Order: sequence, then C-alpha cells, then structure tokens
Amino acid sequence: MKEVLLVLLNEYADWESAFLAAGLRSGGRYVPRVVGPTREAVVSIGGFRTLPDYDFATLPEEYAALVLIGGTGWQSAEAERVAELAQRVRERGKIVGGICNGASFLAAHGFLNGVRHTGNTLEQLKLWGGERYTNEAGFVERQAVADGGIVTANGTGYLEFSRELLLLLEADASERIEADYAFQKNGLYTV
Repeated sequence: MKEVLLVLLNEYADWESAFLAAGLRSGGRYVPRVVGPTREAVVSIGGFRTLPDYDFATLPEEYAALVLIGGTGWQSAEAERVAELAQRVRERGKIVGGICNGASFLAAHGFLNGVRHTGNTLEQLKLWGGERYTNEAGFVERQAVADGGIVTANGTGYLEFSRELLLLLEADASERIEADYAFQKNGLYTV
C-alpha cells in the first residue's frame, strides 16, 4: 500500500485528519503515516498525543501525498521547515493538501498562486501570504477545493477536504467515497 503523509505540528486540529485517515485505510490502497518535526509526540489542541512515524529528516522516498493538518503551529519556526518538503513534493508531481492554517501556510509560501483554492477566508490568506500570495482571483468560497494537484479547505471543511483528497487519490470507488461522505455529513448511507 502507498503511504499518505500527514504533517502534524504541536497544537494540531485533531478532528481535521480523522475522516481522511479512516477513508485512506478503508479503501485498502493507502495507509496514513504521521510526520512530525521530530519523532517525539506531538500534542493536539484536544490533548491527544501522537507519535510520528517519520520526522522531517526521515521521510520515505515513495509516498502519494503530503497533507498539512491545521492547527495553531503553522506560524512557528518548525513549520518553516515544511515549506521545503512541500516544494519537493510539488516538484515530484505529487499531491499536496492543506486545511485551515495548513492552507494559510501554503498561501504564505506561494503554493496557491497557480490554482483555484480556498481557506479560512480570503483576508486570512492575504494576511498570511503578504506579497507571496498573488492569486486572489483563484480563491473560491467553498469548504474544499481541489485543483492542479493541490487540495485546500477551511477549518470547518474537514469532511469535504477528506472527500476531495480521497477522490483525487482514487482511494476507493468514487461512489463509495461519495456515499461515505453523505453518511458522515447527513447520516444517509446510500450504497
């Protein structure tokens, strides 16, 4: 199975990765792996302690996507180390995802300039991105947007973010992904 790397920093938003991780595993094609600044536990906003599978220096050579899970740590010095990782991922033609402040981090490093995208608000992306964010016209007011191998979402769009990433990765049959999304969103299971 291919790996999808979820980047977690201290004070990460634990709810933003749960549905994605479950969806990746249920399709049988991918396995989620946690990347942290070090191999020491990262602690979520809710107090969950998570032991990373990899640190920034020990990433595997092969993986399908790099996903930046939101939280309050994306303006820290340790977060800056992720910009280089994301650049390498994009150069290799792999998928990059960012939700909540993970999307703001992508804006701050110019990754959203060539694609349609979303985030917590256009104002936040402009604030974080400053002169490096030049694609206001590409902002879409939606829960999640996938374009050009980049998936973005606002902090309340974790279900839509999961759906867009799972569809892009072809983690399962699209009908199953959509049915799982409908169940999680509305309590309706149609398959």
